[in-house]
Amino acid sequence: MDKYSPSAVDPVSSVPKNSSETLLVDKKLERNAIRKLDFTIVPVMILFYVLSFLERVNIGNARVAGLQKDLHLTDKQYQICLTVLFIPYILTELPATLALRKIGPRVMIPTLLAVWGLLPPFKLEGFINSFQGLLAARFFLGFVEGPVTPSILLYLSGFYTRQELSTRMAYFFATSGLTAAFAGLLAAAIEDMNGLGGKAGWRWILILEGLLSFVVGVGGYFLMPSDLRDSGILTEDEKDLLERRLEQDRPSISDELSLEPVIQALMSPHVIIMFVVGFLLGTVIFGLALFMGSIVNELGFTPTRSQLLGAGPFGAGFFTAFTASYVSDKYMIRGIPSAIGAIISAVGFAVFLRARDKFVVYGSLYLTVPGIYATLPVMVSWIANNSEPHYRRASCIGLVVMSVNMGGILSTWSFPTKDAPRFTKTTIMNLVFCVVMALCLLANSLILSWMNASKQRRRAEILAPYGGDDSDGKMRGGELAWKELGDKHPDFRYTT
Repeated sequence: MDKYSPSAVDPVSSVPKNSSETLLVDKKLERNAIRKLDFTIVPVMILFYVLSFLERVNIGNARVAGLQKDLHLTDKQYQICLTVLFIPYILTELPATLALRKIGPRVMIPTLLAVWGLLPPFKLEGFINSFQGLLAARFFLGFVEGPVTPSILLYLSGFYTRQELSTRMAYFFATSGLTAAFAGLLAAAIEDMNGLGGKAGWRWILILEGLLSFVVGVGGYFLMPSDLRDSGILTEDEKDLLERRLEQDRPSISDELSLEPVIQALMSPHVIIMFVVGFLLGTVIFGLALFMGSIVNELGFTPTRSQLLGAGPFGAGFFTAFTASYVSDKYMIRGIPSAIGAIISAVGFAVFLRARDKFVVYGSLYLTVPGIYATLPVMVSWIANNSEPHYRRASCIGLVVMSVNMGGILSTWSFPTKDAPRFTKTTIMNLVFCVVMALCLLANSLILSWMNASKQRRRAEILAPYGGDDSDGKMRGGELAWKELGDKHPDFRYTT
């Protein structure tokens, strides 16, 4: 059976089932089905991602609460502990996305949460007493946590159409802003437990947040389906409808696991550009998330007040992420909204660099953080939109998320206390990164537009090796063409 590609057909009014049949969609049934997904699957993924992000950045709050002082860590040792998490994180991301279909999301993702939440090497780091102990705990945390984010992205792409994906990804990327805000508020509250059970407040921060991950991980086995067909809340009619929507939105091809999709991803111009953007974005966003408490503290505020003030910019980032994603999905554009976010962030860094009043400097964080959080969900959904079939999409998502965390490694060395309170070199670097990011995003949009036009001009040439016309006289090349060409098929239109 030949498969249709994304086309001019309105996915809300009709869905091509095959080349000779068109099925009218019950709009009410469709709305109800999507609403069920939005209120069941998405909240669970949000919670998983929130805990993942919280585990990465809570060490920054613990530092403000006294971790570095109590463990007698030098700045260099503390930064090494930040860096070591990202090494296994990066190494596990691509293999995890490729293995997700084989293992099954319902088993793989909750298991990872439960493991890092409970086992001593991972989250009983609250009991460590030395540089070596913290280093080992952070390494194992990165090893177990690394697969989670790309697996969630790939998992969601199996439920929603490309046009719907950016907003859904914004739901949990935006919450990472709230998570960073919440982390500061939570840390300020948990600090009051200082001395309870003979433990410092920063230890309770790590212990309690780890136990929360374990509880949610166990619950995940019962809360998330492996795929549409496994959903217990959808009716059979709703499952059929959602599957046909996905089939209309992109080809449903059963490709095989191999190295070829990885190689193809590495050779795609738009993937290379997004890999660069991911590195730049990761450097900026992780630097702000990991060091926000320290940045505010160095402006002259008390540790507890720094935790509270650091929450505000991330709360604003929650709203800008939603706004950018809504606009991106409504008009089906990715490059412009994400580039605008990067430019806003660059302006914030410029103000941070030049302002003299500490309240103006603090106010600049309401540009840097919301700007970069507006870029994040749109950028990630963009790479998921433009990669097919499954294992090529998995490779692209894994590679780009990997690049984001490679930026995270650089970010861990970006805010040494000797450069406080302005961190001039780092601020200039972040400003330049945001400008380059914006230029890359706009360039990617132009390149994808050119690639769409080029595929149409060369349609006959591209499909000639696959032969044959469909019944409507328009050559599509059949399932083999979709399997081998994927997103390079002339009927697959890249989002720009």
